[in-house]
Amino acid sequence: MKTEYSLIINNHQFLVLADKALYWPKHKALLIADAHFGKAAAYRALGQPVPQGTTNQNLQRLDALLNQYVVEQIIFLGDFLHAPKSHALTTLTALRKWRLQHSTMQCILIRGNHDVSAGDPPADLKFTVVNEPYLIDGFALQHIPKPHATHHVVAGHVHPVFRLSGKGRQSMTIPCLYHSTEMTLLPSFGEFTGGFKVENKPNCQLFLFDGQFVWPINC
Repeated sequence: MKTEYSLIINNHQFLVLADKALYWPKHKALLIADAHFGKAAAYRALGQPVPQGTTNQNLQRLDALLNQYVVEQIIFLGDFLHAPKSHALTTLTALRKWRLQHSTMQCILIRGNHDVSAGDPPADLKFTVVNEPYLIDGFALQHIPKPHATHHVVAGHVHPVFRLSGKGRQSMTIPCLYHSTEMTLLPSFGEFTGGFKVENKPNCQLFLFDGQFVWPINC
């Protein structure tokens, strides 16, 4: 069991991290998909009984990664905020406090479908916000997993999960990273999200996560 695995894509080394993120050593970049900050706050605003503190928990996880790896930029692959109601005071206060602690960090957000409806992060968070695809070093960093004509796609959006089957009716669905020759799909970094089940396909690789360790599976 490991907390990271090396993944070579187009002669670039990436590290698949157990906390559902991807680290790109060459660019000292941490890639995060689908954080969905403020999702619980948006649900509570609609009267749904959901847990509190998810934003702080996700930021603590992010801080743990920043303490472990040399990171100069965080690239969010869309859906940073969940909805317009994610601009709740408690959510933005937590994000502003975190940003002050990392004021020199470059934060890039590639707009996703939820960002369009939620709106860009407040200006004082000092994010660079761009539309997809964000092209860098032969890679197309996107939110929607749409193939690119010339670049390997790294995307999110679908929140990939994999179903492990045991004896009888026993089964378990856990987050995964899906990698093929054309595309790499990151799992949702946010805890309060669902998932889309991916299937074993020829010439692909899956990395399964449990929050502490990551396991590679060759398809």
